[in-house]
Amino acid sequence: MFVFESGNVAAATAVKLARVQVIAAYPITPQTPLTEKLSEYVGSSEMEAEYVAVESEHSALAVCIGALSAGARAFTATSSHGLLYMAEQLHWTAGARLPMVLCVVNRAVGAPFSIWNDHQDSISQRDAGWIQIYVADHQEILDAVIKAYRLAEELCIPVMVCYDGYYLSHTYMPYDVPAQSAVDAFLPPYRYRHTLGPDNPTSLNTVTLPGGRLDIHGEFAPGYMELRHCLDLEMKQAIEIYTRIDGEFARTVGRGGNPIVQTYLCDDAEYVAIAMGSMASQLRDVADSLREEGLKVGVLARSMYRPFPGAILAGELAGRTRVMVLEKALSFGGSGALYSDLRSALYSCATRPILSNYILGLGGRIYKSSDFCEAIRQSVQRDPADGDYMGWIGLNR
Repeated sequence: MFVFESGNVAAATAVKLARVQVIAAYPITPQTPLTEKLSEYVGSSEMEAEYVAVESEHSALAVCIGALSAGARAFTATSSHGLLYMAEQLHWTAGARLPMVLCVVNRAVGAPFSIWNDHQDSISQRDAGWIQIYVADHQEILDAVIKAYRLAEELCIPVMVCYDGYYLSHTYMPYDVPAQSAVDAFLPPYRYRHTLGPDNPTSLNTVTLPGGRLDIHGEFAPGYMELRHCLDLEMKQAIEIYTRIDGEFARTVGRGGNPIVQTYLCDDAEYVAIAMGSMASQLRDVADSLREEGLKVGVLARSMYRPFPGAILAGELAGRTRVMVLEKALSFGGSGALYSDLRSALYSCATRPILSNYILGLGGRIYKSSDFCEAIRQSVQRDPADGDYMGWIGLNR
């Protein structure tokens, strides 16, 4: 069934279809309409769930941690400073291996205060132990949330589904809503393997000694370092598992295909522009325009950011002449985070392309397709002997 609604409603619809049992939320722009819609679903009995109105984002994630530990499928959403206020609980959720989904409606971080879009909030939490997925349109929001629950529950690793504030959260686009029966066939009921309850009293996440110790059964239990090693190894499996899950989603719902990276006009491209979120959709029009000028430009949309699919990206980009990485976030004193990770992934390639890193759109600064065209033309014209390049788009001087 096709509907014409906002990105926030698309996310709320996916949460309802996933039969989430506990929702805990605190409102923050531009996330608020998402949690408002969920409260409507619960209040009207369209959704059988407990809606917990909390006093802060820290508490919202704490409620989800309790619900997940007791065996209930849980959800929350946030933006910007709300995500940062959750920071302690983000690490706790991942370390406790609790399989939840969190929607991050991307927004700039102060100071100075801003309610507009960039990716600084979620990028700042890239090392919290969560899988991160960035989506480019409303259909991807809905599909990614449903698939994220399957991924989280198979791996027991939490997932952030990140989408651009205002560009996607408040705009209206048509998207297809699958039947509840199809989602039920794809996403089985949540069964947590370590459910806490009266019949299974357990002391969870006690102080862990550096070298490990014997458990109550007299068997050696891993220490903190081994637990972190397991989280890292199993998170890296998410690339293969999410690809399989996407294939199952396509067979059940009829939609899917490129869950890790999405390419456009890349088969013969000499120059490839890379971005995450809604910007990747805009770059497709840019590529079409530059093709008319004779520049063989392609677009690669990064969907999964953590774990970082370095081998896949190296396979897609090795042998290209230039790669332009466009980002709405910055690792201060360094470069864009995506650029830094990509540069490392391409380090050992025998035919490594020259990279350009462009920072843009911070705090909602407007960027136009003409800005992208000019930046790509400049990259193409740069002397190869100058090597990699970092610049900014849209600075007012």
